[in-house]
Amino acid sequence: MALQNIGASNSDDAFYRYKMPKMITKIEGRGNGIKTNIVNMVDVAKALARPASYTTKYFGCELGAQSKFDEKTGVSLVNGSHDTAKLAGLLENFIKKYVQCYGCGNPETEILITKTQMIQLKCAACGFVSDVDMRDKLTSFILKNPPEQKKNSKDKKAMRRAEMERLKEGEAADKALKKLSQAKDVKKSKDKTSTKKKGNGSDEDHISPTVSQAGDKDNGSDDDDIQWQTDTSAAAAQKRIQEQLSAVTADMVMLSTEEPEKKVVKKADEENSNGSVKKKSLVDVIKENLKAGAGAKEILASLSGSPQENASALFEGLLDGVEKGFAKHLVKKKSYLAAVVVEGEESQMLLLRAVEDFCGKSNPNAVKEVALVLKTLYDVDIIEEEYVVKWYEEGTSGGNKSSLIWKNAKPFVEWLQSAESESEEE
Repeated sequence: MALQNIGASNSDDAFYRYKMPKMITKIEGRGNGIKTNIVNMVDVAKALARPASYTTKYFGCELGAQSKFDEKTGVSLVNGSHDTAKLAGLLENFIKKYVQCYGCGNPETEILITKTQMIQLKCAACGFVSDVDMRDKLTSFILKNPPEQKKNSKDKKAMRRAEMERLKEGEAADKALKKLSQAKDVKKSKDKTSTKKKGNGSDEDHISPTVSQAGDKDNGSDDDDIQWQTDTSAAAAQKRIQEQLSAVTADMVMLSTEEPEKKVVKKADEENSNGSVKKKSLVDVIKENLKAGAGAKEILASLSGSPQENASALFEGLLDGVEKGFAKHLVKKKSYLAAVVVEGEESQMLLLRAVEDFCGKSNPNAVKEVALVLKTLYDVDIIEEEYVVKWYEEGTSGGNKSSLIWKNAKPFVEWLQSAESESEEE
């Protein structure tokens, strides 16, 4: 297959790297049905990195004739009889307008369509963006049939990301190797200095030996032969003070350092000298213990109120700061609620009344979600249906029967009762 340079201005350059096959045409048909078939249009368009439908349509627009390109068969037809030289000249114009960069003349460009429906050519060599003349007839066809460049751009982005990741990994590996080499150098230098000190000894060791050094040299020698000297430096004085600490003081220091992280459960019944006034409320104590990370059993053991007061305070403390989405928050804290009902079946009523107390404290969001809260406690097996029904019946028949709590809890209670009746029928 004969090749030629892309662009007439580069026709004489024997070393030009961008080439395309010479156009081959064939006249088909007779009379009114005569057509010109560009036999190798697919190969020519591939060399130009443009769809073959663009070049075929351009020939039809310039010649004022109907043109058609079949995507399946790759056949390019232009109505009428047209010689190869004339079509080659039109192809040269197409290359200048839609292929070559307007800045450097390089044919390695891609077609871009802006948000304002303008066509541009972006050069991969120089980066120049060329604006195509939108008065040309082919531009409307290109806007209706944009080139498939999304896949290529994604592939390029993926390649760039992979390259950046490889560069980052290489830099990290270089830094790690550099740190290792530096650490080895430091270790070697330390080893050298330590061996020198061991071999030669310091001047201080030769001139003024301490009491411990004198004793280590010769334990069996007479004390009169040893010259005792006292080191009066600040470091030595501090060392002597530390050695003189009593064993009891040392034990106290060790205890204070070994147990700084132990969590202390604060008692709710902190009282004054008379032992009658509570300093902190149950809810405040629960909040502090929760911040300290205390367990459910520890918190309940620290409370001095009645069982109902403790349950209500725990429920309120767990939901402190929560404005909505109470059910989701309770799922995270279900271990604390389970500790309330573990003592017996009657304790479930304590938890249900705690829900009632919390919703009754002028909290409109909690009242709206009371059915969802009950269903959540039921789903996680903290409360049972019989106690929910019992609590609901007591509430609706009591003095607080006009509360919105019962109105909002009614759908869930009815659902429980209908589910129970269905199971009995089965």
